[in-house]
Amino acid sequence: MHIMEGFLPNPWWEIWFAIAMPFVAYGIYRLSKVTKKIPEALPLLALMGAFIFVLSSLKLPSVTGSTSHPTGTGLAAVVVGPGITSVLSIIVLLFQALLLAHGGITTLGANVFSMGIVGPMVAYAVWIASKKARLPTSAGIFLAAALGDLFTYVTTSVQLALVFPTSAGFFDAFLKFGTIFAITQIPLAIGEGILAVILFDFLAKYKGQLLATLKVIKLPGVSSTQEEIKS
Repeated sequence: MHIMEGFLPNPWWEIWFAIAMPFVAYGIYRLSKVTKKIPEALPLLALMGAFIFVLSSLKLPSVTGSTSHPTGTGLAAVVVGPGITSVLSIIVLLFQALLLAHGGITTLGANVFSMGIVGPMVAYAVWIASKKARLPTSAGIFLAAALGDLFTYVTTSVQLALVFPTSAGFFDAFLKFGTIFAITQIPLAIGEGILAVILFDFLAKYKGQLLATLKVIKLPGVSSTQEEIKS
C-alpha cells in the first residue's frame, strides 16, 4: 500500500525514513551473508523481487493520495526472511517511484516501513506460528501472505492517522482510514494469499532442495546445520 509523493508533510516523512533505514541496513547485511554462502539462492531472490514488483504494481485508488494493492512481501518473508524482504521492497519502491510515478521518494521511508518491514515481520511470525501449530503448509502460506498484506494497510492507516487526526483524535482517524482501506484490501489480501500458495507449491515442486537448504521446508538428506537465509 503506497502513500503517494508529498502526501506526508514534514517531519513525518523524515521520521519514517529514519525508522526504516536500520531495518534495511540489517537486511543488506543478511543479503550479503546469504549470497556468499548460498549463491544458488540468487535466482530465488530475483524471483521474490519480481513477485513483489508485479503484485505491488497492481494499484487501486484508495484514500485520497494513496493506493491499495497486493504486496507480495508475505511470501518473500517466508522464503527469504523479513530482513532481506525489506531490501527487496526498497529496491522495488525506488524503481516504481522513479520510473512508474508510483509511490514517491519523500514517502519512501513510510512505504518501506509498512510494506517492507511490518508486513513481512507479521507474515514471518504467522508462518512460524502455523508450523508450530502443525497447520498444513498451504494454510500457513495463505495466512502469512494474507495477514502480512492486511497489516501493511493497518500500518498505513496508523501513519495517515498520525498526520491527519480528526477532531475526535488519532483513534477516530485510524478507524476511518482503516475502514476505507479494508474495502479494497481485504479481497486483495485473500487473492494474494491464494496466489502465494500457488507459487509456493510451484517452488516446492521444482526447487524443493533449495527450499530445504534454506529451511523453508524439510526434505530427507538435507543437513540441519546448513546456513539458513532467514533474518
